[in-house]
Amino acid sequence: MNDFIFLLAALFSVLNPIGTVPIFVALTQDYTKAERSKVSLWTAINVCLILVISYFIGQYVLTFFGITIPALRIAGGIIIASSGFGLLNGKFTRNKGLDKKAEEEAQQRDNIALTPLAMPMLAGPGSISLLIAYYQEHNSTREIIFSTLAIFAVAVLIFLILRSAHYLAKYLGASGIVAISRIVGFLTIAIGIQYIINAVTSILKI
Repeated sequence: MNDFIFLLAALFSVLNPIGTVPIFVALTQDYTKAERSKVSLWTAINVCLILVISYFIGQYVLTFFGITIPALRIAGGIIIASSGFGLLNGKFTRNKGLDKKAEEEAQQRDNIALTPLAMPMLAGPGSISLLIAYYQEHNSTREIIFSTLAIFAVAVLIFLILRSAHYLAKYLGASGIVAISRIVGFLTIAIGIQYIINAVTSILKI
């Protein structure tokens, strides 16, 4: 259960679906309620698939390219911490990898659930590297089951948040979303720095 709670909290902080709310609202402002629900569902499904594939296949990608776990942790830690700083500064769009040109192109797309919503806005390099590194130290049958459940739980939370995005944006307002995302951003920075510390510590022990 500890594995489930830890990974759920870590993934939620790194993915930060709350920070995606204003972008989702902007991209779906002309959608009907049913269309928004459909986009929310498929975004959550796509994120879940991306994370599950990364969790189970990521280690083979590392082996193929000859990337060590400490190197992955340092790179992932930098990306996660950088993402956290973006949230801390309230720069949601930039942090989610969506510039003005990309946003305009996304508004013209018929299907935005996979790109840009699922990737790179939610499931990006930070969450993928976190899962790959996590699998290396937590790969018993029990840990794999709880880790997979944590990924499913995050996907459910993403669906619920995006489905309620327009209500959240109206209820919380821009200032409320910024405040929550800054708290999440601080936690994300701490996660990124901890990954770097773990990598450096493991290198020094060799």
